[in-house]
Amino acid sequence: MTLFVKRLAKSENGFTKEEFSMFKHENEDSSGLYCEKLNVSINGNHILKDVSLKIPKNKITCIVGPSGCGKSTLLKTFNRIIDMTEGVKISGKIMLGSENIADMSFNDLTEIRRRIGLVPQRPCPLPMSIYDNIAYGCRIHGITKRKDLNKIVVHYLNEVGLWNEVRNRLQTPATGLSIGQQQRLCLARSIAVEPEIILADEATSALDPVSSKIVEDLFVRLKEDYTIVMVTHTLRQALRIADYAIFIYMGKVVEEGPAKEVFENPQNELTKNYLLGVFS
Repeated sequence: MTLFVKRLAKSENGFTKEEFSMFKHENEDSSGLYCEKLNVSINGNHILKDVSLKIPKNKITCIVGPSGCGKSTLLKTFNRIIDMTEGVKISGKIMLGSENIADMSFNDLTEIRRRIGLVPQRPCPLPMSIYDNIAYGCRIHGITKRKDLNKIVVHYLNEVGLWNEVRNRLQTPATGLSIGQQQRLCLARSIAVEPEIILADEATSALDPVSSKIVEDLFVRLKEDYTIVMVTHTLRQALRIADYAIFIYMGKVVEEGPAKEVFENPQNELTKNYLLGVFS
């Protein structure tokens, strides 16, 4: 049962948004997400090398670096989606609270992927209706009452600013939405199962500037209730919305810290050269 459904059960007693936010955080482990000496190889190619870092809670963390440096691999390793890649090997620790995700068997990952959702680079709506896209994960996790599902669908479409745009066509195929709408739908589908962490792998790269701005604004608003980790190739985007920044080069963390410090006063020469556009 998701926290939102528990909220619904209390709604008659005046469960406010502020109370819901407090309730949500009280039901999450305060330790957050971090990794120690994380190594990832694919078919013998050593991609991530002794990566150790901690993701701050309820912030937007942007991971930046040149193409092929391991940014997306790191993101996909956080919730073990990387396991779907043939020939992958993982060592080290990925800690979500007190649980080492890196040691979990493939069969134990359903709950981890609920707690750590992923919004991909390109929108990937399921081949079903708009309504069923949002309800899909909830049904998997045992929510089957139509009344509860209706409330969840309305709530999360509102959360991503889609409700007024699609309220009269909930039973139509999600693939009929524009690309920008599809990406917001995918975000709504991810947060409908109440994850603690949202991973976004270049989530605006396929969108037009207007849709990108809408998604950026959503992330800024959603960090009140979620920890958000983004991979982005667009430094301007990271400058606009990042609270924390991680610079990766050739599979290693070169520099990390509060975004303002990393972007305005980098300590490492590699970081300085990247920010100056010497390489990309």
